[in-house]
Amino acid sequence: MAEYRSEIFKISLALFIGIAAYFLGLTLFNDTQSRLLGAIAFLVTLWTNEAFHLGVISLLPIILFPALGIINTKMTTVNYSHPIIYLFLGGFLLAIAVEKTKLHIYIADKILGLFPSTPKAMIFSLALTSALLSSILSNTTTALLLITIAIFITDNAKLKMRFALAIAYGASVGGILTPIGTPPNLILLGVMQEHGMELIPFFQWMWMVAPLVLLMLVSVSLLLGIGVGDITIEHNMKLQKINASQKKVLLLLGSLIILLLVNAPMKPFWHGLGLSESGILLGFGLVLFMPPFKILEWGEDSKKVPFAIMFLFGAGFSIAKAFSQTGLADELASYLLHMTTITPILLLLSVALLITFTTEITSNTALISIMLPVIYSVAEQSGINTTLFMMVATICASYAFMLPIATPPNAIAMSSGVVNVKDMIRYGVVLNILGIFFIVMIAEFFWKGIFS
Repeated sequence: MAEYRSEIFKISLALFIGIAAYFLGLTLFNDTQSRLLGAIAFLVTLWTNEAFHLGVISLLPIILFPALGIINTKMTTVNYSHPIIYLFLGGFLLAIAVEKTKLHIYIADKILGLFPSTPKAMIFSLALTSALLSSILSNTTTALLLITIAIFITDNAKLKMRFALAIAYGASVGGILTPIGTPPNLILLGVMQEHGMELIPFFQWMWMVAPLVLLMLVSVSLLLGIGVGDITIEHNMKLQKINASQKKVLLLLGSLIILLLVNAPMKPFWHGLGLSESGILLGFGLVLFMPPFKILEWGEDSKKVPFAIMFLFGAGFSIAKAFSQTGLADELASYLLHMTTITPILLLLSVALLITFTTEITSNTALISIMLPVIYSVAEQSGINTTLFMMVATICASYAFMLPIATPPNAIAMSSGVVNVKDMIRYGVVLNILGIFFIVMIAEFFWKGIFS
């Protein structure tokens, strides 16, 4: 009964916020645009307070948008079969194979074995392991797989807290390393495709973002390593010999990397194969069901596919489409255009600050779905570098280090019982500020030359 009352309260709160957003919107926008604002406020509140299952909430735009006269059913549902969703599906099938064969344990053992048994070295190795796995697995899966390893390395409560945060922060940082590492990255590619922009190839993305990932991992390790001393830690992780199934998955991953590398254009020397990256990832994922690999079984392993997350992508693309179709993105952009009179680097800083601290209290997927169309319109109308600003916003959406509600890895670290909110805020606010500084510098002095 108490749970029922809680759900009713959450739904009522979402309705109240949605209606309030609609009436507030009428002071600045037309009726259709205001209805969209109200619908988005309603959805974001439901995503935040988890009144329903994620998948249920993510399917609501199919009902709400046509019912409210925002965009029609066909225009809404087509976003749930966006090519980028199949890129994610292929990547997740590979991730399921990595989990099923326990290849992640082999990789973790290998990486942890490279570092000395000191607190600072172990913090870095855990953050690095978490980051690398998170670049191909979901950050939630990575955190769940590694958190038990982290808290059983030592009995020292202070170190347990730092190890758990190293896993959580490493997972968030690692997600930005590849286009499939975290949902906002895929939302960016979807919005770019929607507007006919040239997509960022897989390996170009990786080498562009790698310096930022390295800087953040070093920052996480140095920050969490303050005050731990040089105590020796004995960890008894026994490296198992790699088996036949793991070798098959490694072969597929290696082949995938080579194909993506060959497919990526390296102008002016190589123009790439021109193959669809969505098709490549999905193809490699489907091969796992076929001989001679036969790693996955549809009835058993397909249940692990996060269809709710795929629906979340569809909702994100639907919101982005509605922003463009109703003209709300252009309207918001017109109010923000006065900011473009400041220098580009200060504008970059403003975007980074806004996204980084907003993502602490709302879904990063919902946030980036809302903001990218606005940033696109601002950039288009003012002549600033569209891809650069959208890329900065997307990466900053993954900078959720302060609060447990901000991202699943933070919540998982809290659920371990060794981390409290005060510690997470204390370390997280420093990492947020460092992350903003690093991305603005890298965008201004590295990415600008690539995107110009």
